[in-house]
Amino acid sequence: MNRPHPLPAALLLMTLGTLNCNLPGRPKAGPEVPRPDSILDFATLYQQNCSACHGPDGKGGAAQELADPVYLGIADDGALRRATANGVPGTSMPAFSQSAGGMLTDEQVEALVRGMREGWGKPDILGGQDPPSYAAGTPGDAQRGADVFNTFCASCHGPDGKGGEKASSITDGSYLALVSDQGLRTAVIVGRPDLGAPDWRSDMAGRPMTHQDVSDVVAWLAAQRPPFPGQPYASTAATGGSL
Repeated sequence: MNRPHPLPAALLLMTLGTLNCNLPGRPKAGPEVPRPDSILDFATLYQQNCSACHGPDGKGGAAQELADPVYLGIADDGALRRATANGVPGTSMPAFSQSAGGMLTDEQVEALVRGMREGWGKPDILGGQDPPSYAAGTPGDAQRGADVFNTFCASCHGPDGKGGEKASSITDGSYLALVSDQGLRTAVIVGRPDLGAPDWRSDMAGRPMTHQDVSDVVAWLAAQRPPFPGQPYASTAATGGSL
């Protein structure tokens, strides 16, 4: 009886090595997936963290239009960094930095700020004009703000801010409950280009709003905010069994 000839040792090792590389379920050779905290590409970071609210290209989202050069002209890097890292309390803007409970490193926050500035900013967008400051600094006068609103805003938003032919209500309780005072200030200064709302220079021809005008009208708007956001609107018709 003939016995099978044993395979040479070298051939046996080669065969086992080939089988080992092609075992079912074993991943094939290829580029490794990068660690999430190592990604510094602006487009990737923006798409994954910002686009859902601010729009895929910094425009067209429910939140502030970030690809607006005027906005980037009044908001310095510190303001952008703080909002990205720490969020905006009382609004839907969350904190993204790891130090504040988010997922992004300090380097990634910097990459986002730098990408917005380099990709969407225009250094000469303000044309040498001195805009109202991004932050209020001191509280405004709500009583005077009512007159400022009638002068600069009522033609679009209506005399009481509840909406007009050109723009919607800006004193709606649900809206005011979701926007911070800083958000109101930003909207007054920058406008909403996506909605046709002008910036502080164009509400009234030849008369830009001053720093104090903006602070006062924001104080008036903030005074319209409901004390208990989220409560149902008052109804004149009482329902049976209600307290």
